[in-house]
Amino acid sequence: MIEINYERRGAGEPLVLIHGIGHRWQAWTPVLDRLAEHHDVIAIDLPGFGRSPMLPPDRPYDVPSAVDALMEVFDGLGVSRPHLAGNSLGGMLSLEIAARGGARSVTALAPAGFWTARDRAWAINILRMVRASGSTPLLRNTLTARKPLRMLGGSILFGRPSQIGAQDMLGDLESMVAAPGFDAIVAAGAGSYVYEAGAPTVPVTVAWGSRDRVLWPRQSRRAAELLPAARHVALPGCGHVPMGDDPAAVAGLILETCAEGALEKAA
Repeated sequence: MIEINYERRGAGEPLVLIHGIGHRWQAWTPVLDRLAEHHDVIAIDLPGFGRSPMLPPDRPYDVPSAVDALMEVFDGLGVSRPHLAGNSLGGMLSLEIAARGGARSVTALAPAGFWTARDRAWAINILRMVRASGSTPLLRNTLTARKPLRMLGGSILFGRPSQIGAQDMLGDLESMVAAPGFDAIVAAGAGSYVYEAGAPTVPVTVAWGSRDRVLWPRQSRRAAELLPAARHVALPGCGHVPMGDDPAAVAGLILETCAEGALEKAA
């Protein structure tokens, strides 16, 4: 059985929230309660991130194995074919799961995998740089305690870093530094992955922040080519992690997509 840490709130059709590489379930805090008004919401720490242990030694961190592991997690939580919302790595995993028939709907926020080789290398290297910037407690505290430095560093991930509290940013950075899953995923092939799973047959929304500096918004064009039936949306003023930049818009997109999935299931 795959062990994970998670936060669960609300009631209704299940909705699982999957964070990006180096992040933790708290990335969804700005939208969690809004979503829980309508759904049984489960925000997970991916294996090797946040407070979730690594996958068992015999389970690699490549995409097929990660998808298998998450589908086992869903079964263990009693939420077969949940609605999914994911950011970055989480968006890509959500789409891969849906392509296998494992989801009712998907909202993918800046999903990985729709990049060129150059854009892929940029994303991995910029995240490595962010992680390295918090490599010591003194440096982490300095970066997050001083507002000008916090705004500068936060602008890599957020379109509106002033809306992210110092303690939240510090916690995110500490979690990213401590996450053994980061290196495991990169070593397992994140540097060569591209999305090739095909278009899911369930409702899909793909959204990209206009200020994304990790996965540049131009990658949305490739997503539109590969997922022509999906709804493709721009999030003005948002960065790579848009949940904190515009919680109302992000929650609204997720709820609308879930509602579409619920209607298709009823039909």
